[in-house]
Amino acid sequence: MLLDGIGDLPHPDLNNLTPLESAITPNLDKIASNSISGQVTSVGKGIAPQSDIAVFNMLGYNFKDKKYVGRGVVECIGCNIDFKEGDLALRGNFATIDSNKKILDRRAGRIISKDDAESICELINDDVKIDGVDIKVKPTIGHRVVLHIRKKNSALGENITNTDPAYDKIDGIGIAKSNSDKDIYVNNSDYTKEDSKTASEIVNDFSNQVIKLLSDCEVNKKRIDKKLLPINCILLRDAGNRYPSLTSINEKYSLNFAALVDMPVEIGISKILNITYYPAGDSTQYELKANTLLEKLNLHDFFYVHIKGPDEFGHDGDAKGKKKNIEEIDKRFFEPLLKGLINQNTPVNFIISGDHSTPCIKKAHTDDPIPIIISGKKIKSDNTTRFTESFCKNGPIGNIMGYEVIDYSLKLN
Repeated sequence: MLLDGIGDLPHPDLNNLTPLESAITPNLDKIASNSISGQVTSVGKGIAPQSDIAVFNMLGYNFKDKKYVGRGVVECIGCNIDFKEGDLALRGNFATIDSNKKILDRRAGRIISKDDAESICELINDDVKIDGVDIKVKPTIGHRVVLHIRKKNSALGENITNTDPAYDKIDGIGIAKSNSDKDIYVNNSDYTKEDSKTASEIVNDFSNQVIKLLSDCEVNKKRIDKKLLPINCILLRDAGNRYPSLTSINEKYSLNFAALVDMPVEIGISKILNITYYPAGDSTQYELKANTLLEKLNLHDFFYVHIKGPDEFGHDGDAKGKKKNIEEIDKRFFEPLLKGLINQNTPVNFIISGDHSTPCIKKAHTDDPIPIIISGKKIKSDNTTRFTESFCKNGPIGNIMGYEVIDYSLKLN
């Protein structure tokens, strides 16, 4: 179970405790009381990862010695877009900029209805035209979009920079910048090969057309009337042009895997790794997720469950909100899950951690270690009583890498 962005740092609004440390979590405590604990560095020291590469690593896939395909491709696959080798896929954010292309908000205030998102994408798909190029923008959830580009009779290169200055790209891996100037809109103009030069020119053309098209559109007139930030730009990152080829996770571990996921990136990962995945409502329908997991549990050997929520409060710098959300997850997800397991008389082992840290005090992903507990009847407890950064810091697991977690856990049983 990966709680998105769960790792944090002490915060003054919580008496210098982390949200996990200050939260009241009796159900997580119950699991922790029969566990062994430690810390995880999901991708690598000095790397503040995005969720996609972090999840791949936590599932045992290390891209240290080969180039990663990029989040754009993963989300494209997760959105059921017809992606082929040589196409270009990018992850995007609806954003707000001023007349000088200065970024005012990377997520357009986060208040984006499904209708607004679909209307904006429909307008772009209808009106943005580039000769010989097919373009499709698809909204996913909230401020998130996917951009798919196909050039007729020609492959597009992936060696282009992001237009979102908050993230860098190294060997295909999207990395959050800790000291980036997030106020300046960056043109995508770094290329070394002709196919990437072409891709760069297309992305620049697309970006400029979108800014012009959205500057005075009806959706934004209505948003401004409602005192909402306009959606007048799409910030792009994590370009990729290759379909990923990875060993099936079932073959890798000789186990039957399943997933409970709701975001395109996690759905894409599930498809790529040949994981049977089950939907369970939107990201906040925690009771439905618990009930779905209980219903499907005996059909598989291993479940990967991704729980959204903490990460967004981390990005917003809302430590009290993150604490409250953790308590909500404990009450609405873990409580019915534990009760259901008792009623079913189903013994299970838990691996509970996160994909990365999103400290509220930094409002961004960081490389700070993530707490982890591994719990089960055959596991000798280390006297941990809580799933928190401070308890797990001194646990006997130590600090392991994300790609080691499943192998380490399986050896305990």
